[in-house]
Amino acid sequence: MPDLSSCPGLNVQTDGAIAVIRLARPAKRNALSEDMVAGLSRAVSGLPAAIRAVVLHGEGDHFCAGLDLGEVDGEPDLAAAIHHSLGWHRAFQDIQFGRVPVISVLHGAVVGGGFELAAATHIRIAEQSAFFALPEGQRGIFLGGGGSVRIPRLIGTPLVQDMMLTGRTLSADEAKAAGACQYRVADGAGLALAMDLARKAAGIADMTRFAVIHALPRIAEADPHIGYLTEALMASAAQTMPEAKARVRDFLAKRAAKVSRPA
Repeated sequence: MPDLSSCPGLNVQTDGAIAVIRLARPAKRNALSEDMVAGLSRAVSGLPAAIRAVVLHGEGDHFCAGLDLGEVDGEPDLAAAIHHSLGWHRAFQDIQFGRVPVISVLHGAVVGGGFELAAATHIRIAEQSAFFALPEGQRGIFLGGGGSVRIPRLIGTPLVQDMMLTGRTLSADEAKAAGACQYRVADGAGLALAMDLARKAAGIADMTRFAVIHALPRIAEADPHIGYLTEALMASAAQTMPEAKARVRDFLAKRAAKVSRPA
């Protein structure tokens, strides 16, 4: 695993093929320091080959209350602010377009930069206690961690405008209905579900995993004609892999489970 000894706000452990990354500043509601953002980038970029999925969650009562504003207090510096934002962009791109899927467990505050971080993950599980907010509008600032790109794609631009202009907060149920998360579970149940989903995602064939993480979101945003061509190329690449051929043979020989109705 990458060395994160210089980043006290993060803990990383492994469970088989899964890396569990914990935001570990509970006294600060896991507010993100610059070191933590850089550490997240190093953690997901430096995963050993044996790791095939990541679970991300926060210690204590909250997932993440966003940027630690104490780090940006002082005389404004335009150039420094731009580089600060671009650093967050790079770190969260490493999560969204990394080698493995990242599943986030959201509880308590999912606020500002915490919401931006969650939006960069691939699967989001909200516990009942989770609440989502974008208080930047009330504080005279603006989204800086890629949220103005990712969050409207999840919940729509009008709702993002509402949250930023009025300070509206979404409950876990409202966030699920709006598309901010794919799952809503009881308090304390998120981590177990995340580990179960991570084990399933870890079993996906390598080329299929690459296509889902890297090609699918780009296809969804591309001109349809480019999307169709990209899909054809990725489908052809995936199905010619030896692993795919073996899995198809297992299915035809009735050695693989069929799709069934959810319980």
